[in-house]
Amino acid sequence: LDVLADRFGLTPREKEVASWLARGYSLDATAKKLSVSINTVRTHARVLYRKLGVRDKQEALDFIHSVSE
Repeated sequence: LDVLADRFGLTPREKEVASWLARGYSLDATAKKLSVSINTVRTHARVLYRKLGVRDKQEALDFIHSVSE
């Protein structure tokens, strides 16, 4: 994720959200892991999707996994 974060200008928190999502955590579970509200995670996820040029969580996961292979 470091390369991805550098390449797409992800903030540390966006990188952290991406990391949990890539491990298969839901937005709700990610919020609990990070001790933030679900709305905060949704906001970070929306910005993350926009930066990666994807439309949803599944596309983001596919993209993250394709870059890490």
